[in-house]
Amino acid sequence: MDFIPYNSSYTYHKFPFGAVTQGTEITFRIILPKSFGCNSAVLRIRRDGEYSDNIPMQWERNEGYGEEWWKVTFTPGDTGLYFYRFCIFNSYSENFITRSSGSIGLISCEGGDFFFTVYDKDFRTPDRIKGSVIYQIFPDRFCYSGEEKSADFGERILRDDWGAKPRWSPDKDGRITKYDFFRGDFKGIESKLGYLKSLGVGCIYLNPIFLAESNHRYDTADYEVPDPLLGTEEDFSRLCKKAKENGIDIILDGVFSHTGANSKYFNKNGAFGDGGAYNDKNSPYYPWYKFSEYPDKYDCWWGIDILPEVDETTDSYIEYIRGILRKWQGLGASGWRLDVADELPDKFLDALREEVKANDSEALIIGEVWEDASCKISYGERRRYLQGRQLDSVMNYPFADALVWFAVSGVAERFNDRINEICENYPKCVLDCLMNHIGTHDTCRILNRLGTLEGYSAEYGEKRYDGEMTEEETARGKRLLKFVSSMQFTLPGVPCIYYGDEAGASGGVDPYNRGCYPYGNEDEDLLAHYRFLGKLRKEHPVFKDGSFVPVSSCLGCVAYERQGRGERIITVANRNPHPIVYTLPCEGFESLTGEEVKGRDLYLDGVSAAILVKSSD
Repeated sequence: MDFIPYNSSYTYHKFPFGAVTQGTEITFRIILPKSFGCNSAVLRIRRDGEYSDNIPMQWERNEGYGEEWWKVTFTPGDTGLYFYRFCIFNSYSENFITRSSGSIGLISCEGGDFFFTVYDKDFRTPDRIKGSVIYQIFPDRFCYSGEEKSADFGERILRDDWGAKPRWSPDKDGRITKYDFFRGDFKGIESKLGYLKSLGVGCIYLNPIFLAESNHRYDTADYEVPDPLLGTEEDFSRLCKKAKENGIDIILDGVFSHTGANSKYFNKNGAFGDGGAYNDKNSPYYPWYKFSEYPDKYDCWWGIDILPEVDETTDSYIEYIRGILRKWQGLGASGWRLDVADELPDKFLDALREEVKANDSEALIIGEVWEDASCKISYGERRRYLQGRQLDSVMNYPFADALVWFAVSGVAERFNDRINEICENYPKCVLDCLMNHIGTHDTCRILNRLGTLEGYSAEYGEKRYDGEMTEEETARGKRLLKFVSSMQFTLPGVPCIYYGDEAGASGGVDPYNRGCYPYGNEDEDLLAHYRFLGKLRKEHPVFKDGSFVPVSSCLGCVAYERQGRGERIITVANRNPHPIVYTLPCEGFESLTGEEVKGRDLYLDGVSAAILVKSSD
């Protein structure tokens, strides 16, 4: 007989589901055919980095057609990752139940261990963000107030042709030495708060705002002051105040793994006088950097010499950054997105969380982690981002990859498993405030990725994809964007809109993915779609913290439910080019997106997603 002896996502195999707090009793249950003749079973479990314990399982009962059930309970005392498998014995041999794929376990010696996360019993994440919408802004390209400002830092090219193509002019060595600025600023953002509110936005994530030489500002020159092109501290503080009046928080991009070479800390080009680590070993900033041969050979981020790496374990650096966090939160910032969080050591992240939460317990800390953050290993160490003393949540690249792959390929079979795997591995409080993006400043515009059915990379070179599309590609991109965003807005976590995507902005790889918001050329149909989705999230509390329940994923169609707070919402996404009739789990669902429903039959067009609601039984 065919059987699955263990599936970690089913609560009759493992209860409770997913990550747990320390001190929670967990019940494990395996199901074996009686014909196997099992005479004993053992749970072999270990905390990450420790030796395994063998805990005998008890025979529970016979069930169904020729099944027997074995179970055991285990209570983890400490936070961390716990790895486990099952050993089963009969009169002839010892066998193992190991992880085959996803959450499924099979009798095999070749599979891997299962694991689950144990997190701090006092771990809480901010409530304000949950059920909301995040809006990412690249400050130079969102809105220019028209106010003239100083630009005397570095070699800046000031543009007065808003909406024109960003400049890409590397020198003979492939370096960008002159950056173009379209002069977007704080006052411009403030003028658009009403627009953002109409999209249901509850949080703005700003790419770096600190003084820097480049237009992306990831080469920080001075953490203590805003770039003058953006405005003053007073302008920033006023923006935060006005945003809060509209129910919107603002979080900042914390770029703390490196600084710019042209900064007051390193000062390679002498722009800040005679001081700086590059010029003076007695500089207070000298201990922050790692020189192999002073002054010209030093560690830098990904080998880019304009971005010298910082030793984030240096006490003076940690204390300095504590002061930076206090200052900007005092001016109105409601949290931080941490650039390259996997390059920030535990000592630094522990101190950062302590400082951020001391200033505001509801401040949000989001980390840039591209993989499953629950089990991430970086620089040879297992990271503990999500165990309660570091990050609140992360940028959700696993969801983004699953969504884009499904939209581009039409392959549905693994979609729900990929989503459920993150739901299983992350603490629930983390899951509810995931930053669910489908495009950022680091990726090709989503309209282009979908329209061209390509996953363009941002590799540097002489020729770059600038985002030009045919009419057919544009139409396909728009249709798929409506399809994908309907799923993005109904999955666990918080959807994040990259500025302009909602208005039909297009663009290729860096820098063309960082073009100006298309004022006067907005796609009103797309805008109406995004406003509908934002309104939907406000009106249905299930999106705040409802559970994710996979329904089906096969033959080009995905369906899943969100359940909780007295309602059930099901999303059915048909990637097939032709219409289908989908059989719903039960009667009583009403379409929120206008599709015809007769009893359990949902009539759904090709390449479209339906969202339906039903009161909980």
